[in-house]
Amino acid sequence: MDQVKKRNFWEKLSLVLQSGGGLLTAVTVAILGFIGSNYLKDREITETASRERMQANETNVRIYTELMSKREEAESALRKDMFVSMIQSFLRAGSSSLDERVLNLELLSYNFHESLNLKPLFVHMDKKIRASADPAKKEYLERVHKVATEIGRKQMLVLEGAGAKFDRIIDLDSLKKSPGGLALEEGTLTLDGVTRSFSIFVHAADWTTRELKVRLQIRTVKDSLGNVETNSDEFWVGFYDFPMIDNGRLGHDQRCALVLNAFEESSADITLAFFPGSYASLKEKPYYQEVVQKLMRTNALTNQQREQQ
Repeated sequence: MDQVKKRNFWEKLSLVLQSGGGLLTAVTVAILGFIGSNYLKDREITETASRERMQANETNVRIYTELMSKREEAESALRKDMFVSMIQSFLRAGSSSLDERVLNLELLSYNFHESLNLKPLFVHMDKKIRASADPAKKEYLERVHKVATEIGRKQMLVLEGAGAKFDRIIDLDSLKKSPGGLALEEGTLTLDGVTRSFSIFVHAADWTTRELKVRLQIRTVKDSLGNVETNSDEFWVGFYDFPMIDNGRLGHDQRCALVLNAFEESSADITLAFFPGSYASLKEKPYYQEVVQKLMRTNALTNQQREQQ
């Protein structure tokens, strides 16, 4: 009897467990299905929101690009009309007064000094004013000199931030007593891993035009063995030589320029600027070989940094 009762108990327990297991399986499947369905819905909502954000961003970028493009076109058209109007005042002989020409030179310089070589125009106006009998010619010369100084200062502020420089004071009294010229203290500057030494020799000075005749010698360290490459050039530098335009092209897409800051009776102040070629004027285009070399150096530096990490 006891064995029959025990057997019946286990049979009943087995039936209960079997029925409970089926129910548990059904419940588990239902829960998993609910969770999976919610997950898929949440994922679909997230992906939809992400797509909408991307589309909104693309729309905003497109609108911003179109607005900027139209703005640049309108600005270019305005600058073109301004340039044509101002340049015609210099081309029409006797059609405008000195005051109007100086004003147009000021407008032209402040708006186009980064893209145009304005030195011939400044020299022309300087000679025109000096040769005139206008009682206000001293004022006109001061205005021309002022705008040239300001343009040089503005360009130097940009170049100083991107490159390197050094200043030198020239004793013009000593220059008068030195027939062979005056040698200034050598300066060494490093830019983008390239070290160059700059030697400046002042040969003559023109107190009328306030210009200096100089010879610039550049020595570049080529490798770790100490091999040096030497280049030199001789030229006049004055207030109408702007560094973004009037500069010397060096290797590795680099430039250097001499800037005359002040010219007094007994002394002059000059600055040598050493800067990347990308900061030269808009009309200056780098050689393709220089571009390729720069890209190769950038890639090599990037790979080296990755290996160190």
